[in-house]
Amino acid sequence: MVHSQHGLHVLVCGGASDAHTWNLVCLQLLLEEAGHRVTNLGPCVPEELLARECLTRRPDVVVIGSVNGHGYQDGLRAVRHLRREPSLVAVPVALGGKLGVAGVRDTAAADALRAAGCTAVFDDGDLDAFRTWVDEFAGPRKPSCATADRGARTGTTADRGARTRATAGAPTGGSRA
Repeated sequence: MVHSQHGLHVLVCGGASDAHTWNLVCLQLLLEEAGHRVTNLGPCVPEELLARECLTRRPDVVVIGSVNGHGYQDGLRAVRHLRREPSLVAVPVALGGKLGVAGVRDTAAADALRAAGCTAVFDDGDLDAFRTWVDEFAGPRKPSCATADRGARTGTTADRGARTRATAGAPTGGSRA
């Protein structure tokens, strides 16, 4: 695991079945250049480990990347696992890269991922949309994890993820997050 020292705390990882590493290194560098702190868990991260690391490290944002084309399957399991944990319900989660092996954008898969709890889905493409999405959470009104936790416990929404979940990534274009 590698850590940087500035900005948002972004946890980056690959899906449980995805052994690719360079995409995660590129994401880490992109985020660090934008001034964010990054914890890179690396490839092949099982859902249980991802949830445990999120509970321990309290990231502001989670980014799951897929190169192998199993992003939909891995991402669905991961986000469902995260959303079962009450203190992780409000943590923004982006999934990006290849959602499937067919080589085409899959709007139904992206919609299903958002319905399961992904805040944004970037299906194989737009790096600018990913940067914009991350920058939304770096603004002056970005909630802390403690505020987001409080909102989840009290039934109020303290995170921007609820708004973003409805709008970000609506077209499935996005970054190879």
